[in-house]
Amino acid sequence: MSSISVLGMGAMGTALARTLLKNGHSVTVWNRTRSRAEPLAGAGAKIAESPAEALAASELAILCLVDYPAARAVLEQAKEALAGRDLLNLTNGTPGDARELGTWLAAKAAIYLDGGIMAIPPMIGGAGALILYSGSHALFDRHSSALEALAESRHLGEDEGLASLYDIALLSGMYGLFSGFLHASALVTSAEGKAVDFLPLLLPWIEAMSGTLPDLAGKIDSGMHARDVVSNIAMQKIALANIVRASEEQGVAPDFMQPMLRLAGDRVDSGGHGDDISAVVEVIRKRK
Repeated sequence: MSSISVLGMGAMGTALARTLLKNGHSVTVWNRTRSRAEPLAGAGAKIAESPAEALAASELAILCLVDYPAARAVLEQAKEALAGRDLLNLTNGTPGDARELGTWLAAKAAIYLDGGIMAIPPMIGGAGALILYSGSHALFDRHSSALEALAESRHLGEDEGLASLYDIALLSGMYGLFSGFLHASALVTSAEGKAVDFLPLLLPWIEAMSGTLPDLAGKIDSGMHARDVVSNIAMQKIALANIVRASEEQGVAPDFMQPMLRLAGDRVDSGGHGDDISAVVEVIRKRK
């Protein structure tokens, strides 16, 4: 089994370290506040007194910190120890953050893999956990057994920013789901309904509508938004306007729905009234 250092003993870093220990790896941990790392010593981990000591202790160093500036600050403390080191950063940020850190680490001759964790701490090491990776494929291959112990692993490419990009894209879908649920719940409860009673109606509806996503994805990739349209965007605009109007009648703020109405309206106004709702992606792309 390999030797691995984990820097950052928040809830996620602790879950990563515990899972690696359970799978027989030699684990060294470091945290700015030493007391946060001490519980891992009882589980068999060694505690490093500095980031440089943590990096020197293991074949692979995993950073799991609050953000990229924090990760960079920690690595600055160990910059003389970076050359030739395998580094995996599991800190949440943007694709630009990941690429910038990758450029800095390349100048230090470090080997860099970036990752996006699609799980919460209790899921680490169990079914359903997924970690997306991008950057050095050689590093990914070298440590594949350790990475698979943490979660299902998916390498997206050598561009360090891809894992963060896909992480953000998946979170975008999640927050879109949450915003729709919150708005729907506000409508139902405005008439003294209960969100828990509404859920048995909503869940099958969402499942049914998710079946349209492969068709929409194909139209997005091909750009053929007017092909085999069941409900065109002009009709969708009317539905969205009704949602906004009904929300206002019920005393519910239409803030979640108004942006979608505006984007659909922009596509209709540009001559795309016969397009599918997938055409909204073209409006978003033009707003770069």
